[in-house]
Amino acid sequence: MKKDRSLIEGENGYEKIESYNDDLTLLLQNNYKNILEGLVDDHEREGLVKTPERVAKAMQFLTHGYGVDPAEILKSAMFKEEYQQMVIVKDIEIFSLCEHHLLPFFGKAHIAYIPNGYITGLSKIARVAEAYSRRLQVQERLTVEILNCLQDTLNPLGVAVVIEAKHLCMIMRGIQKQNSVTTTSAFTGAFLNNVKTREEFIHLIGSKLS
Repeated sequence: MKKDRSLIEGENGYEKIESYNDDLTLLLQNNYKNILEGLVDDHEREGLVKTPERVAKAMQFLTHGYGVDPAEILKSAMFKEEYQQMVIVKDIEIFSLCEHHLLPFFGKAHIAYIPNGYITGLSKIARVAEAYSRRLQVQERLTVEILNCLQDTLNPLGVAVVIEAKHLCMIMRGIQKQNSVTTTSAFTGAFLNNVKTREEFIHLIGSKLS
């Protein structure tokens, strides 16, 4: 895999290193070139000449979750701890591609678990959401995949996941409802069986504590 290096100018300046599969880039590039030829009369104008390559690399980035094992992310920072109260990481920004139209959907994930002997690094929870969202998805599956990963890896007393997202396949095309938001949820253990625990979670993710 060849690394594509480019300097990103910011306030302090830093080097951003992105990696792409050369063979896949070429394959996607040729396919997107054919798509542009079918859609645009002047597909060879200056602004579109490098578009197939740019899109080929963008799609690899947007789907890089296929190369990530979310369970290993959690295992990399598992610690024994007797804490058995709710741990919530809320307002995790997610960006994904709907597998039906390859259009983005984006929003926030709220994730909680009740430890049962082990905790994990808080950033790892957000990374799990990122790993699953950077795949071709439907929001329902994304919700359950995050839930199952935490439940199967940490074996907690319960897991709760709520995702709120806007789908461009509804906003830009189809029904074209600009303000529609889709909410999905999934629960295991204490969150599923104990109404008070579930209600506490719902209350906390809706509260402005800061």
